[in-house]
Amino acid sequence: MNQNAEYSAVNDAVRGQFFRRTWAMITPYWRSEEKGRAWLLLVAVIGLSLFSVAISVWINHWYKDFYNALEKKDTAAFWQLIGYFGGIAAVAILGAVYRLYLTQMLTIRWRAWLTEQHFTRWLAHKNYYQLEQGGYTDNPDQRISEDLNNFTSGTLSLGLGLLRNVVSLVSFSIILWGVSGSIEVFGFTIPGYMFWCALLYAAVGSWLTHLIGRRLIGLSNQQQRFEADLRFSMVRVRENAESIALYNGEPNERQRLSTRFGKVWHNFWDIMKVSKRLTFFTAGYSQIAIIFPFIVAAPRYFAGKIELGELMQINSAFGNVQDNFSWFINAYSELATWRATSDRLLSFQQAMSDNEQRAPAIDVRPEGERLVIKDLGMDLADGRHLLSDADMTVEPGQRVMLSGRSGSGKSTLLRAMGHLWPAGHGSIRLPATRYLFLPQKPYLPIGTLKAVLSYPQDDGVYPPERYAQVLETCRLPHLVARLDEANHWQRMLSPGEQQRLAFARALLFAPQWLYMDEATSAMDEEDEATLYQALIDELPGLSIVSVGHRSSLKRFHGRHVRIEGGRLLEQQLT
Repeated sequence: MNQNAEYSAVNDAVRGQFFRRTWAMITPYWRSEEKGRAWLLLVAVIGLSLFSVAISVWINHWYKDFYNALEKKDTAAFWQLIGYFGGIAAVAILGAVYRLYLTQMLTIRWRAWLTEQHFTRWLAHKNYYQLEQGGYTDNPDQRISEDLNNFTSGTLSLGLGLLRNVVSLVSFSIILWGVSGSIEVFGFTIPGYMFWCALLYAAVGSWLTHLIGRRLIGLSNQQQRFEADLRFSMVRVRENAESIALYNGEPNERQRLSTRFGKVWHNFWDIMKVSKRLTFFTAGYSQIAIIFPFIVAAPRYFAGKIELGELMQINSAFGNVQDNFSWFINAYSELATWRATSDRLLSFQQAMSDNEQRAPAIDVRPEGERLVIKDLGMDLADGRHLLSDADMTVEPGQRVMLSGRSGSGKSTLLRAMGHLWPAGHGSIRLPATRYLFLPQKPYLPIGTLKAVLSYPQDDGVYPPERYAQVLETCRLPHLVARLDEANHWQRMLSPGEQQRLAFARALLFAPQWLYMDEATSAMDEEDEATLYQALIDELPGLSIVSVGHRSSLKRFHGRHVRIEGGRLLEQQLT
């Protein structure tokens, strides 16, 4: 994988661009067609979050009266305050439930919108292909499914948490300032001294937390990548189970999987070590925070300047102020995970942007009625030339067979026609008419056999009897009864059956131009001859450009072009 692409977001953060780019990722949803409902939900969630702060202030005042009643042994006041607390608790529970419910509703709606946007962008401009071929980014499936989920939930959780803490901080700071009084230190009178104690305590704690836990950001980023790589390797074993079994490749695969898991293991151990040190500190910090306000307020209590109820109110207010000041400490692990997730999404978006902005080296566009290749050069990533200044014209209705030695560039030429080859020069003018590509290994989506045959169109485009006809023509009569059956056909059918299914798809689609890349390599010559003849008979005037090795194919083509020495050379048909 490309490390520079992966960590570009991290480097941007050093240059002060991280928050700008993250903000640019957050804001589009709030200006989209969903903005009305999104803002309504957000306002409701913010209102409920602020309401929870009001409940906390309410309980803080209740503390004073309750502990004063205990100190005075006032039974009537005690039971009255117990009932009062029941009412507060009922309201608090109702607010907490709906705050969670509406937050989850907003999270899933935002995630759904972002997911659709990323689906669209990933599948546009051949991003899904170019990013995979170039190794610009790892595991795009994880970034769209898992990282977007973590990003939306983390952003709302942290954003609302910060807002709630700021409002709570202001509210309880006012209370704490008012009840804590002043203290004289070295001849100086410090008003609201408990507020300043809380601020100093939290500031020192936040600074030490960052020093101890800052490695978690990079480690969390790596952990997500290593976990995704392990899952991808296991999916590869499932997809290629038959080949692995026939090779008896189990020991090799076990070693590969163990190597992948080893990276997960070692990185997780590093996370554990950092987390252990961080937890030692934060746990100690939290425990000391329980008694710290009592220690600071004790002199005034024992001097008789405040009552027990006021002491408990001070303790509650101090705890809230200190907790709000300590938001960074308490949320550090979540912040580290959110930062790692944001970095991965930013690098993914940057890789797609780079691909979209990359000017195509080969000028491919639909134009006219002929296939025209002009001054075409194609290069490999290592700089080797496959084609040099190649020219070829194919007229409508012609059938051209491309041949050449393995690795000469036959399949690459078809990829260039399909806008998939980035390196080279020259131009390709494709006929601006209905066309179809048949790769050597056809893609069969999971679904009904009708959906497989009609891909990439909807399965309702053709009448039901037409599906049966093309299956019969392509020597697949045993599949006619299964047209409405949904299955994983790529696993169930042999390579030869899959290629015959691709020919059936071509007969359904009825293109004017057909580009085939060794589309009959898994068939016997009898099936090959039957299917080629079916194309010629059922699709009169069809233009064909096909890559093939077998001499038996020549009789179905009026021209034979061989790639040799980086040139397109016309051959005599024999």
